[in-house]
Amino acid sequence: MKFSYQLEKFSLARRALMLPHPDGEAASIVSAFFEISHALHQFDRSQVPDEVRDWLRKTESFMEVTGLADPANEGLYKVRAGSLTTDEKLELSHLVDELAHWFGRADQ
Repeated sequence: MKFSYQLEKFSLARRALMLPHPDGEAASIVSAFFEISHALHQFDRSQVPDEVRDWLRKTESFMEVTGLADPANEGLYKVRAGSLTTDEKLELSHLVDELAHWFGRADQ
């Protein structure tokens, strides 16, 4: 199976998390969230093994915005990014890296 689109998007998400963003760490995470959401839009998860589906579920859990308030009108992804703990940021970064690697290997 070819996963070139998912590979591209998770590679961009990984890059967003690795490089400093001129608008700060939360903006880097928001960029990664957008790339991930594009990668997974209408993606048929039955094409990947259970382990990868688990990584995807965990990654999406970091992006969950249900119940969040945005009083400053910054965007819910930014609110969510700002609420992540250091451990959650590390786990998110690790998951994105693993998914980028997996999609890269699977796309060959």
